[in-house]
Amino acid sequence: MSLRRKVLLPMALCALALVTYLEWGPLPGAIESGQRVGILWTTSISLLLLCVAVALAVEFRLLKPLSALLRNPPPHVVGPSGGAGSAAPGDEIVQCAQWIAARDRRIEQLESDLAHTRERQCEAEAALRLTEERYVMAVRGANDGLWEWNLQNDAMYLSPRWKSLLGFAEEDVLDSRDAWRQRVVPEDLSSVEAALAAHLEGKSDRYEHQHRLLRKDGGTTWVLSRGSVLRHASGRPYRMVGLDTDITRVKRVEMILSEIAEGTAGASGSAFFSSLVRHFAAALKVPAAFITECADQPVSRLRTLAFWSNGGFLENFEYDLPGTPCEAVVTQRRTCFLPRGTGDLFPVESGYEGYLGIPIIGSAGTVLGHLAFLSVAPMDEEMLVDSIYPKNLI
Repeated sequence: MSLRRKVLLPMALCALALVTYLEWGPLPGAIESGQRVGILWTTSISLLLLCVAVALAVEFRLLKPLSALLRNPPPHVVGPSGGAGSAAPGDEIVQCAQWIAARDRRIEQLESDLAHTRERQCEAEAALRLTEERYVMAVRGANDGLWEWNLQNDAMYLSPRWKSLLGFAEEDVLDSRDAWRQRVVPEDLSSVEAALAAHLEGKSDRYEHQHRLLRKDGGTTWVLSRGSVLRHASGRPYRMVGLDTDITRVKRVEMILSEIAEGTAGASGSAFFSSLVRHFAAALKVPAAFITECADQPVSRLRTLAFWSNGGFLENFEYDLPGTPCEAVVTQRRTCFLPRGTGDLFPVESGYEGYLGIPIIGSAGTVLGHLAFLSVAPMDEEMLVDSIYPKNLI
């Protein structure tokens, strides 16, 4: 039975009973017959008006709001029998009770889910704080300069360590991409941005580039810049993080050796190479030094031109590049410096801890061979630069 009938039917029955009593029931003796008719009509009209007023009130003040509410029930309304919406059609009270019960169950479920989500959030925040602490400690303990590039707004963060690599205090350089660009030597800027663009376009697994940065005192610092981009699920990059390592000392060694190679380009004979490796071994205080030439093309083997080891010269020999630290020097045309762990990485060099290999590049741009040094003790970069100095080579 609908709510309208539940409210109006008892009122209508009561009104009918009252009218019936006024029509046929006993009245006080003083009321005449004509007065009975007047009372009957007056009462009937009053009851009718009252019923109409109550019906209108029920319709507009109660049924319409309930109907509007029941037109959008919660998604999990389950009746007493287990089925959705099991109340009889038109039974607004039962439907409303089911609606409220379902809403309560939904609220309880949401509260439970929210508590579970908050618990997972706390765990995630704790793990994030631990990761951030490790990250900060690692960055503080390293000698590398951190930089971060926000690709969405082109903002750039330059860490205090990055600025100190160039002799600046933290407040001397703004944290902006323009400030970073101003610190790159103009001649190197185009190649730097080309390497960055290649990585952002997905042409390289990571960004790695050697270039010069302008120092506060007007000099330059060579850095090995390495970084990686973070991407959305769609593959669109949104952030890039990198570290710049000061390689000025290693670059100075490369320049010194380049000058030596250029200055001795017209010399010939094994005596020159023997003197060269013996001098370098003494300067670096290492037990072994040797110089090689490429034995074939494309390069897969090297041939020693002079090999100084433990106070004497060894006979020259050929050896295969794979499995040796020399492979990266010759095939990638770059200096390879392993201050420690060389014997662990390359068993063929077992017994040696440090390794330095520098490619020898001809005027045509091809690799002619390389110069290499081996040490039993770990190599020190300070010792490396201070020992190989032009005054020691002349």
